[in-house]
Amino acid sequence: MKKCVITVVFFFIFRTASGQDPIFTQFYANPLFLAPSFAGATQADRVAAVYRNQWVSLPGAFVTYSFSYDHFFESFNSGLGILFMRDAAGTGNLALTNAGIQYSYDIRINNTWHFRPGIYGNYTQMGIDYYRLLWNDQITSSGTGGSSIQPPGVSVKGDIDVSTSGLFYSDLYWIGMGVEHLLRPNYGLWNNDLLWPMKFTLFGGLKIIKSGKNYSAIDQSLSLAFLFKHQDVFNQLDIGVYWYQEPLMFGIWYRGIPFIGNDPRGDAMAFLVGYKTEGIRIGYSYDFTISKLVSSTGGSHEISFIYEFSTSRVKKKKRMVPCPEF
Repeated sequence: MKKCVITVVFFFIFRTASGQDPIFTQFYANPLFLAPSFAGATQADRVAAVYRNQWVSLPGAFVTYSFSYDHFFESFNSGLGILFMRDAAGTGNLALTNAGIQYSYDIRINNTWHFRPGIYGNYTQMGIDYYRLLWNDQITSSGTGGSSIQPPGVSVKGDIDVSTSGLFYSDLYWIGMGVEHLLRPNYGLWNNDLLWPMKFTLFGGLKIIKSGKNYSAIDQSLSLAFLFKHQDVFNQLDIGVYWYQEPLMFGIWYRGIPFIGNDPRGDAMAFLVGYKTEGIRIGYSYDFTISKLVSSTGGSHEISFIYEFSTSRVKKKKRMVPCPEF
């Protein structure tokens, strides 16, 4: 019965109201999901995979995963990447799937600052399995039976979308912004139009190098970072700190806007630990709910894996974006 309620609630939200994009706590371990400006922002080829299980105590809750690959073309000063993301919830398998290509170009402004514009074009699809839903006329005193209700609408709705971003960075600072869903894809499954709202992001931070031979060989650092998101009537702020002591990284994040909204405490506190070795990074984070849902969600788990490798000889070390890596 609980699974039925969760599924119907999720379905009602997507059918009647504007939705929100999936979130990742380790968004710097999922850079192409954060902004297309990060496509190719690596010294070598990069493969990134992230798995997130949100609100594990709720039946039929959100499970999200993404996969990306990107490469920097030194001769063209350009980055190219591919991104796949899927987010599913409920016994009806209400799922959002995105797949597309990203491009970025690195512009040197002066000896200190660079600018990276980026663009992302993708195919996006919303789907649901009506036959896995439990309808009201199936619930009887003796259990459940068949339903006389015919599944309404369509089970899958696809569309195309475009997003863009810009990133300014130096050796120690970065700030960027992005605008997503410029084409307002239509996800209306109930024989209606449901135009996905545009999303605006602003992110940035600074890195304090405590020790290391040079910027490309840091063995101890402290990073402060933030991410602000606005989509339709929803606002969210993530602000946190990372401490890196080779080969380990620890982080703590606060998600929410204190003293504003229905719950002035905010949404969650996130705790992160990562391991970094040459070419491989593995991270784990846990979101502890601090809102009114604290006794219901069971928190959220997230695992990230990044593998960097080289398919060609790099002529020279290029300047890297100083963002954290988890």
